Amino acid sequence: MGCHKCPWHRELPCACPLWWFKAQESSFPATKRRLPAASDPHRLFEDTSAASSSGTLPPGSNSTGGAPSSSLAPQGPFLPDPVSSFAAAYGSSLASQGKELVDRNIDRFIPVTKLKYYFAVDTVYVGKKLGLLLFPFLHQDWQVQYQQDTPVAPRFDINAPDLYIPVMAFITYILVAGLALGTQNRFSPDLLGLQASSALAWLIVEVLAILLSLYLVTVNTDLSTVDLVAFSGYKYVGMIVGLLAGLLFGKMGYYLLLSWCCITIVVFMIRTLRLKILSEAAAEGVLVRGAKNQLRMYLTMAVAGLQPLLMYWLTFHLVH
Repeated sequence: MGCHKCPWHRELPCACPLWWFKAQESSFPATKRRLPAASDPHRLFEDTSAASSSGTLPPGSNSTGGAPSSSLAPQGPFLPDPVSSFAAAYGSSLASQGKELVDRNIDRFIPVTKLKYYFAVDTVYVGKKLGLLLFPFLHQDWQVQYQQDTPVAPRFDINAPDLYIPVMAFITYILVAGLALGTQNRFSPDLLGLQASSALAWLIVEVLAILLSLYLVTVNTDLSTVDLVAFSGYKYVGMIVGLLAGLLFGKMGYYLLLSWCCITIVVFMIRTLRLKILSEAAAEGVLVRGAKNQLRMYLTMAVAGLQPLLMYWLTFHLVH
């Protein structure tokens, strides 16, 4: 029959290729199916909010928060109560034993408990001791007070040695030395450090020399190394006074006040050390003509006479 599509073949069966393809296409069933929308390649996890809102949950989750039900089981303590209390008690005992061991070893080399005695001062003691160092001539009683064979704290006895004034005087001396160098346009951190190390080195040499002299003279005294450091450190008070006088009044004021402080430190050292170095009879004022006591007297004079030399040596180059 004729082709209703092709105007050239109306009577005969149409051999038009277009018609054949149309007929073949209509004879096959539809094979196309819609694919699901491609997920975002940058998304790490699937969106389960829709499933949760519809009442369905992904496998392995529950309605409490998405975690497996096994993770919500109650867990007991890491250690039972008796074991944990025993561990705490054992740890505290170990800590206390370690603290005692450290304190015992520290006290063997550095007498920390004894150092507390030398810093037991107050404002009244510091004021009186500074006055004694600058004006020792009117002071009469130089004996150190004892309580049950133990010297009383410095704040209760002006004659007791302390470390507070020597330490503060040493630090103040370094600061005043830096001020003096600054007024002369010679200040530098290296020079100030050299000044501090030099003063500290001379102090150590002085204490070691005194200890060696006491050993050679075979003096049995209750002077300790800390006592010698304290007595040797008192000279920094006079050095500070001399430097301040030099800054305010020039060389004349420096020499006048430093000379006064040298005299006062000599008197202070003689009256203090003679009770420590000399024998008990000499300490009571009785003249003793023994050879050993003569050596002790010479040693006391040498220690006292060494103070002015060090005071001048450590300050003369700071005043111009």
